[in-house]
Amino acid sequence: MCLAVPGQVLAIAGDDPLTRSARVAFGGIVKQVALAFAPEACVGDYVLVHAGVAIAVLDAEEAARTLACLATLEEEAE
Repeated sequence: MCLAVPGQVLAIAGDDPLTRSARVAFGGIVKQVALAFAPEACVGDYVLVHAGVAIAVLDAEEAARTLACLATLEEEAE
């Protein structure tokens, strides 16, 4: 099973749409993420990330709903 997780774009590096990358925050953890599949992403946007690649830009409301669902799953697992 594959899982994509939303994170917020903190900074973007590069101008070439194929090699552009971003620093993305996931609840206190910051990772470098490729933006080739989400070239429209901007600082402050939420992106859906799978295997180090942003695969879509989410609106803040959708990202909040997804993060809430993930938090519920984590609580139930404990």
